[in-house]
Amino acid sequence: MVEAPRRFLYRGMMSTTATRPTPETPDPAAANALSAAGAVPDPLPIPAASDEGTLLNRRDAHLVITAGVGWGGLIVQAWRDLAETWSLRRLIWTLAFLDIKLRYRGSLLGPFWLTLSTAVMIAALGFVYSHLFKTDLHTYLPFLSLSLVLWNNFITSTVTDACVSYTSVNTTIHAMRMPLSMHAARSVVRNVMVLAHSIIVIVVVFALEDTWPGHIALLSIPAFLLWLVDGMAVSVLLGGFCARFRDVPPIVASIMQIAFFVSPIIWSPQILKDRGIGVILLNWNPFYSLLEIVRAPLLNQIPSMATWDSALGYSAGLIAISALFFIRSRGRIAFWV
Repeated sequence: MVEAPRRFLYRGMMSTTATRPTPETPDPAAANALSAAGAVPDPLPIPAASDEGTLLNRRDAHLVITAGVGWGGLIVQAWRDLAETWSLRRLIWTLAFLDIKLRYRGSLLGPFWLTLSTAVMIAALGFVYSHLFKTDLHTYLPFLSLSLVLWNNFITSTVTDACVSYTSVNTTIHAMRMPLSMHAARSVVRNVMVLAHSIIVIVVVFALEDTWPGHIALLSIPAFLLWLVDGMAVSVLLGGFCARFRDVPPIVASIMQIAFFVSPIIWSPQILKDRGIGVILLNWNPFYSLLEIVRAPLLNQIPSMATWDSALGYSAGLIAISALFFIRSRGRIAFWV
């Protein structure tokens, strides 16, 4: 018996095949015998090939569920998802702006409350830790302002927001078809806007200390672009992983708090540069490498090639893991949120 298959794709993950038997050519001898006995049955009507409803409701039809898309198809779908996100970049900026507007709705200063709290923290910690570390305030205050603004208002906020990049918009994911990577990009853009508000603190500190970056500061532009790519990778990875395992966000918050103290943010890397523990806290710390490639040029310093190699290596590993996770689990995220 020959089967005539008809296929339907479901969400790009499974293919449903409904088959119906193709009528065989009747045996002439058997047909003559049945005619002589007066027992020739009427031929079973065969539905049209385009009549899917009749085809699936027939008793002689059967349903076969097979894997419809392999790794090649999954990669194509993930790439198409990212391409659709890029085409919706104007919508992403609008949604990110509305997120900030709704977050500070009814507030007098809005997002500038975060800027004000950062300024107060820099002023308090600057005077205390400059005496504690026996460092000149003129050089320590710009270092501290850059470190705290970049860490609190972008790195930490991006990682923590990445944990809820999908679960916070679960109604949107269930209600309409939109590229899933768009929600991760929306989280990154939102934190870029928050960082833009806090740059005012850095400008004020640099003006008070009369310390301005030179042309070396242009090296921070490609480094920040690398931050954006890493932020997108983190949002895609943690967004889906935290949607599947809801215990992960508190763990991530604890890790970021520990990383704040073991990374050179409030203390200068020169303090532990010549000590044994400095090899671990500096050379094997991904946060230090990624922070230094943006912070050092703004302090008129050129990051070493070892620092750039570490940052690029950690970023490549992060992007690879995030890409594999997104390709493999993209079709399941809507069921996890």
